[in-house]
Amino acid sequence: MTYSILINKKALKFINDLPDKSKLIVKDRIKILYENSYPGQGGDKEKLNLPKYELYRMHIARSFTIFCRIQGKEVKILDIMTIEQAHKRYGRL
Repeated sequence: MTYSILINKKALKFINDLPDKSKLIVKDRIKILYENSYPGQGGDKEKLNLPKYELYRMHIARSFTIFCRIQGKEVKILDIMTIEQAHKRYGRL
C-alpha cells in the first residue's frame, strides 16, 4: 500500500538546504513513509497526544525530527528541523 506525501514549503526548503548526505538520509525516511505511514511503531516514530488532532514525531538518524499528520492514505509533513531545534521549540514532548 502506498500513501500520498504532502510536504510543507518550509519543510521542503529545509530539506533542499541540507548537505547532500543529510538530504539523502531524510529523503530515504520520507520514502519509507510513502510505503508505510506507520513504520517503527514505538521506535523512532511516536504519536503525540494533542487535543485537536493526531500529530506524529519521527526522529531521523538522531539528527533530525519530522512532525507530520497522518489522515487515511495521506501523510502531511508539517515541519522538519534538527532535534536540537525541536527540543527548543516544543520542549521534550
